[in-house]
Amino acid sequence: MFLNLLQASTEAQSQLMTNLTTSEAFLMVIIVGVAGMLVQWRLRSVMAKYSKEPLPGNMTGAEIAERMLRENGVGDVRITHTGGYLTDHYNPATKTVNLSDEIFYGRSITAAAVACHECGHAIQHAQGYAPLKMRSALVPLVNFSSQAATWLIILGLIMTASSGSQTMCWIGVGLMCVSALFAIITLPVEYNASNRALAWLKERQVLVGEELDGAKTSLRWAARTYLVAALSAIASILYYVALINGRRRD
Repeated sequence: MFLNLLQASTEAQSQLMTNLTTSEAFLMVIIVGVAGMLVQWRLRSVMAKYSKEPLPGNMTGAEIAERMLRENGVGDVRITHTGGYLTDHYNPATKTVNLSDEIFYGRSITAAAVACHECGHAIQHAQGYAPLKMRSALVPLVNFSSQAATWLIILGLIMTASSGSQTMCWIGVGLMCVSALFAIITLPVEYNASNRALAWLKERQVLVGEELDGAKTSLRWAARTYLVAALSAIASILYYVALINGRRRD
């Protein structure tokens, strides 16, 4: 029953996009990919710029994170450090805010902005923020679908050539839709965490004036990476739908 509904849904979507050629869809994927690289380049540039701007009060990112959590009544989350660059994240399973060394030990505007953003996720978790709960619930399915989708589509295209059946292709597209849904749900989660971070930094006057503007710029570019990821997921779906439709017409 589930497979029948999934196939009907994806076939209905394909009917809406029959005029989209494979080359046009592939061009969309390329454009979004280039945009993603530009956003990543700009993000690194902005982060590097504000990592050189000292933080008033000379607090480290870890100390600011601890203060933000404490003042928001979150006492069961640990602040830890992790290796790498821009690897900062909140893990709801272990209730840990994991900060890269540059953010954990840093005493800069970048360190404050990123640390508070990750604390924003911890506060979301503590308050039962619905989009975060939805995203967390999708993680196991996304881990499976992201690995299986492409292989199912490839297998489906082989089966289409030999038997004409496209069922496997549409199952693969359905799994890709799960990943796209995850990327879309991530957007309000990330933007809300940034808004919480900036509101706290402003209210507590940890950052003011140009310093606060620098934090806004940093988090704005970080959020755009998630927007590009969502667009990339959608563009990939359009490409494979166009490819499958092209095989059917052939």
